[in-house]
Amino acid sequence: MKKLLSISLIVCMTIVVVSCKQQSAAKLADADILHENQDMLTQMIIYDVFSPPVSSRIYVYSSLASYEAIRHSKKGTVSIAARLNGFKPMPEPEKDKQYNFALSATKAFFTVVHKVIFSLDSLKKYEQATFDNFKNNMDEETFNRSVAFGEAIGKAVLERAARDGYALSRGKPKFLGSNEPGQWRPTPPDYLDGIEWCWNTMKSMTLDTCSQFMPPPPPKFSTDTNSQFMREAKEVHTIGKNLTDEQKLIAKYWDDNPFVMEHAGHMMFGNKKITPGGHWMGIAAIAAKDSKADPVKVAETYLLTAVALYDAFIVCWDEKYRSHVIRPVTVINEHIDKDWLPFLQTPPFPEYTSGHSTITAAAATVLTKLYGDNRAFQDTSDLRYIGMQRHFNSFNEAAAEASISRVYGGIHYRNSVNQGAEQGKKVGRLIIEKVMK
Repeated sequence: MKKLLSISLIVCMTIVVVSCKQQSAAKLADADILHENQDMLTQMIIYDVFSPPVSSRIYVYSSLASYEAIRHSKKGTVSIAARLNGFKPMPEPEKDKQYNFALSATKAFFTVVHKVIFSLDSLKKYEQATFDNFKNNMDEETFNRSVAFGEAIGKAVLERAARDGYALSRGKPKFLGSNEPGQWRPTPPDYLDGIEWCWNTMKSMTLDTCSQFMPPPPPKFSTDTNSQFMREAKEVHTIGKNLTDEQKLIAKYWDDNPFVMEHAGHMMFGNKKITPGGHWMGIAAIAAKDSKADPVKVAETYLLTAVALYDAFIVCWDEKYRSHVIRPVTVINEHIDKDWLPFLQTPPFPEYTSGHSTITAAAATVLTKLYGDNRAFQDTSDLRYIGMQRHFNSFNEAAAEASISRVYGGIHYRNSVNQGAEQGKKVGRLIIEKVMK
């Protein structure tokens, strides 16, 4: 039984993003600068309340820009953009010229970030302080050349981002589900419309098609108590009514709902938290720090984890809005127990397959390739947000716990988490084959 530290505090996500960033960039190693940049981005994503799929897009483009700049600090390091779908060749530094590639990576990173998030004021303060510290520790010519190179890479990455389908997807109508038997419809308590229903139209990083790893069809909807569908629904109900303390802790730990609506009588308020992808970007950071990875390995770790998350969301959302499977809370309330509520708030999109299961298996597969199996770690990535941390003996163990947590939370059937995990592993293996060769 894993240890879990629970601090008795309620984290109100009014983030003071600059106060914790007062270390001088001049005193940080290049790898630490990359970690600080990523941490700042995660805080911005939480503050702006991006959905999990959109967050993965933000992570993948910014991480790619950072990597394509910093890779030049290690001779012979290849371009990963060249192995991804739809990118033109990245800019190259001038020969025999002096660069600070950590500065270039920082400029490339934030050139992208400026175009994909909303709240720029606090970010600009951190960014300016970082650049000032670089400037104070090198000659002006090297500084300007490094910044220009980073900006060129950022713009090259953004050129592809402008063609990935995201802008077109913003104009789509709302998805309100269906009242047909077995079809998803908005769930209590807030009855929100389905988010990112056309995410399968996004241009992927490594996939041939969005349906490349289409899972088997879900169990056919039936109200027959002996059917597989109702057996799975009854299992969710039974587990939910008999949760152990450990199961509750696991469900809470992996909730990672970016905006949970809390209800108290007629009062309603929202709590901001890390996204599922943000949690795994945090685990990627821990892996890199624990192994004392050099700057290029740090940037590679963030990028490949982000690629796994992004492409896993595409295949998962492709299936979600193809099968439109009804959520457990709707089935249980209508056919088993009208007063039952899941332990966690049900997210606003169809049920099959489980998003957590898919993306965590993909990320864990990539991180295992990078850092090895049975790599134990203390997961503190969510500590500042929910006051919890857990120990895992491997990335796959963490992914498996994240997956089953969705059954404990009452928001997925067991088959959906199992099939999602298989989808995610296939995405991870594809990235290993196509990108990590």
